[in-house]
Amino acid sequence: MAGHQWSVVTVTYNSADTLRRCWQGAKPYEWIVVDNASSDDSVTVAEELGARVIRLPENVGFSKANNVGVHQAASEYVLFANPDLEVGPDGLATMQRHLDAHGGLVAPQLLATDGTAQPNGRGFPYATAKLGNRKIWPLSRMHANYRVMANAGEAVYVAWVMGAAVAARTADFVAMGGWNEQFFLYYEDHELGLRAWRHNMPVVLLGDVRWTHHWARATNSFQWSRAHTLELQSARTFFGMFPEFVVGMPRASRRNPQAARLIGSSVLAAEHRR
Repeated sequence: MAGHQWSVVTVTYNSADTLRRCWQGAKPYEWIVVDNASSDDSVTVAEELGARVIRLPENVGFSKANNVGVHQAASEYVLFANPDLEVGPDGLATMQRHLDAHGGLVAPQLLATDGTAQPNGRGFPYATAKLGNRKIWPLSRMHANYRVMANAGEAVYVAWVMGAAVAARTADFVAMGGWNEQFFLYYEDHELGLRAWRHNMPVVLLGDVRWTHHWARATNSFQWSRAHTLELQSARTFFGMFPEFVVGMPRASRRNPQAARLIGSSVLAAEHRR
């Protein structure tokens, strides 16, 4: 849609109820919904809420569907936003200022439904850190700084951010190759963040933008499901690409010295306001 500075891309799959909950109200941005062959009325609901919907004939996964959306985006900036995210339009201006000053990838600080902060920023994705994130002791203590959150007024460098909400300049995102379509679902955001750093694009979590994310991760249950199978397949793909993250605590600087130096530190306040 001409005249908007932002395009927001949302991938749906049987997301009608979630869209009704999270996407009411005016949208001062181009909203592109890419539907992965939903069997419910996701398409109708999205159109009623103001989206331009791209209907895919089959479920191609999260990464490929996002790439379809970004290649249709007409705006200078793009935000990838899950159906269960409540986008606060005022936050787009803050992210835009950051991208103008620093480029790279940027994400809001996500909040759970009850208002508590979600750790949507992360450190380097060692296999041991992933296990520690599932509360496996003593790995959880070893990687206590793996889960990153940003307070108001903070902007923190991270290795990667959850794909539920991540933004960039559209041209920069396309130039770095978009989402990696080797991943159907899960781990695509890990790879995206590491690749951004290799392209000298810093990844930053902004504490001044705080959006609600009604997150219900399908693999939180110990009962095996298709989601667990997909996550395991993606883990194999990811650690096959980054074997240095599999065993022990390898030096992350082997891949990207800039990332290793900056991750976990704050973006300088003076630079952030520029």
